Amino acid sequence: MRHDGRRADELRPVNIIPGFVSQADGSALIEVGGTRVICTASIESGVPGWREGSGLGWLTAEYGMLPASTGRRRHRDVSRGRLDGRSTEIQRLIGRSLRAVFDPAGIGERTLWLDCDVLEADGGTRCASICGGFVAAQLALGKLDDLPGEPFRDSVAAVSVGLVDGTPVLDLDYTEDSAAQADVNVIMTGGGDLIEVQATGEGATFTRDQLTDLLDLAAAGVSGLTDHQNEALA
Repeated sequence: MRHDGRRADELRPVNIIPGFVSQADGSALIEVGGTRVICTASIESGVPGWREGSGLGWLTAEYGMLPASTGRRRHRDVSRGRLDGRSTEIQRLIGRSLRAVFDPAGIGERTLWLDCDVLEADGGTRCASICGGFVAAQLALGKLDDLPGEPFRDSVAAVSVGLVDGTPVLDLDYTEDSAAQADVNVIMTGGGDLIEVQATGEGATFTRDQLTDLLDLAAAGVSGLTDHQNEALA
């Protein structure tokens, strides 16, 4: 039993509220335990210069944490004049995760922007952003009646797994993430294919067999998160 009473293979409570931002083309508030992220999708005509004239669209993402999201005030990136390294890495992860299942011919020469803003952080913000970002993107695209194709070949979801006190556990909160001997973020398609695995030993090593156990645990977690995405899009 974990410190919050969950089983090792149990997700935190998940809630996805579609259409949370009324003025966005598509939006969702995703809550995973104590982590809450607003994801909005905006569709603009045109693409970056290097893609003009190709007939193909583009998808990109931005990520940020509100000043009070961690309890201790964070300086806004604009006040520093630049993104911090962590935010840059996460927004690139969000973008390439969704592009892995994205068909740019499906939207024509348009740009799909995903903005993920963390209201409260209690572990797994990048994973929640990917899950909520996909829902927001689908909602935005569903409003277009002139799509030349199907923009997404599959769904995408992400979850964290790790070794805590030597035990593989699913969906780490901040307390567990801080104490984990191994921390793994797993991004997968709804069909079960891997998109990206970020695996790190935190002051310890782990075996290939342990990694396999963690990936199996993540697959079950992604299946559950995909069910929540489908419910939000129904």
